[in-house]
Amino acid sequence: MARLIYLADDDPALLEVFGTFLEQAGYEVQAFPTGDELVAKFELKEPDLVILDVMMPGTDGLTICKNLRAVSNVPIVILTAKDTEMDYLYGLGQGADDYLTKPFSPAMLVMRVRALLRRVDMGSASNTSDNSTLQYGDISLSERDHEAHVGQRGLTLTKTEFSLLECLLSAQGKAVSRDDLLKRVWGIDAAMETRVTDECVRRLRRKLKEAQSSVSIKAVWGYGYKLEKANA
Repeated sequence: MARLIYLADDDPALLEVFGTFLEQAGYEVQAFPTGDELVAKFELKEPDLVILDVMMPGTDGLTICKNLRAVSNVPIVILTAKDTEMDYLYGLGQGADDYLTKPFSPAMLVMRVRALLRRVDMGSASNTSDNSTLQYGDISLSERDHEAHVGQRGLTLTKTEFSLLECLLSAQGKAVSRDDLLKRVWGIDAAMETRVTDECVRRLRRKLKEAQSSVSIKAVWGYGYKLEKANA
């Protein structure tokens, strides 16, 4: 069965072009001229992935992204004509998994969608075939149950945050490069934008701190990130 994608953009021409390319790639697409209409459909049936333009009539795409993220871990791609650092980081901060700045080619959108859904498939395969639990310091992660804990306290993570933590835990305190994180977590080439990694790390850091974990995420200058125990 084809994966279901909800796409919201107030530009009819872009809706048609993006929808056509995604359908040619084998996806089922339902397009909406506003984010509010997308949300109404989402409440009836959750899709496999959501694509949201930022500037739309009614509720803006960033607010919708935040609201969807509060109730679902569905992968979300944000589209915007803006191209500033703050807009980029704010969009990712609302829980988006990826971010594309217009203009971009429809082929690029298809590639990003494939990468996100591939990561979801990899996580599902791990959950059904792998009973392993990763642990480092007071953090534990069950690949089968898709759960993470700090001590006895559960962590509420998006699929992207879970995959990022899984990669860092697998390294057991060794540094993981941004290039590797982009390939393993996002499924995209390292030549693409790396700020998506940095923002996801920031969110994960905050959640570990709120859970009072003794483990922190340290930046390795010019390379990537690693986990570090407080007494290390």
